[in-house]
Amino acid sequence: MQVTFQITRQEPGSAPRVESYLLENVSPGNTILDCLNRLKWEGDGSLSFRKNCRNTICGSCAMRINGRSRLACKENVGQMLASGPETSITGGSPIAPTITIEPLGNLPVIRDLVVDLQPFWDRLEAIHPAVSRSSQLAAADRAWPATASTETRQTPDRRALLEQAGNCIACGACYSECNALMVNPQFVGPQALAKAQRLVDDTRDQAQGDRLTQLGADNSGVWGCTRCMACNEVCPMEVAPLDRISQIKSAILARTAPQQADRPVRHRQTLVEMVREGGWVDERQFALRVVGNGGRDWRGLASLGSLGLRMLVRGKVPLTFERSPGTAEVRSLIDAVRTAAAADQDNAPDSPA
Repeated sequence: MQVTFQITRQEPGSAPRVESYLLENVSPGNTILDCLNRLKWEGDGSLSFRKNCRNTICGSCAMRINGRSRLACKENVGQMLASGPETSITGGSPIAPTITIEPLGNLPVIRDLVVDLQPFWDRLEAIHPAVSRSSQLAAADRAWPATASTETRQTPDRRALLEQAGNCIACGACYSECNALMVNPQFVGPQALAKAQRLVDDTRDQAQGDRLTQLGADNSGVWGCTRCMACNEVCPMEVAPLDRISQIKSAILARTAPQQADRPVRHRQTLVEMVREGGWVDERQFALRVVGNGGRDWRGLASLGSLGLRMLVRGKVPLTFERSPGTAEVRSLIDAVRTAAAADQDNAPDSPA
């Protein structure tokens, strides 16, 4: 069959443009990478894209296909045509079905479908992506010698906790689709945080406290995630980065007392406690507890003054608070979740001494 490929192309220093290529004798089982190879070898040799293993292992050929980040070596023509727009008809003649191909998002384009991955690697480096043999994260810790004297054995059960995050091939698909990165350039991204979760749960690592402090300090870490699910949807290896991010959040919340927590952590802890207390959030107290830290942060309290006064004058501050009729049920659900989480923690496999 015939298939039209609409490919976004761009040379250094120029604006992107879309070029259409009609490819003959395409089989539904041909991968998108097979088709790109044919277009380059048989048609336009200037077409630029990355590739390597052709077996969904290296992650080199990640690009946006039909508006979604995917691996060109994994997706075939039949799948893409089934998920793409319907074939239209003009003057009684069917138009060849079309597949669109674009470079990854959230990254600078070098040429055509080739993007500059340096920002991606820089963010991965920022979370110290290797086991540390010290309680402090430092460059020297990441180069510890793997000798018999430093070996830490792990049980199979404990090692199994690391498998899902360990399947990441650093293709950049989740990074490309991340909505948080589009609005927050400081956010480290879902792939880096999935890697960080693997280290948080690794019993060989001795810097867990330092890691959790770093990952929860500001909106560059886990609290910068908007929980849009895009990373989970596009990951070709089912790493589920959002789930890994949620695990880090749980670890941060479990180790930090509200009065000692940073504001992002205190925000989540206060939200849960208020819902537990009254079934929903008491708006009169929420900002005071979060921003003012229950009266402990005088600067935070002062920052609320002018805003609070304007809200009060305009009648935006409720003078009373009524608990939800379902408070008892909500409280029992929260307590049940906490009990189950504590039981899971108690039953977690431990590494041998």
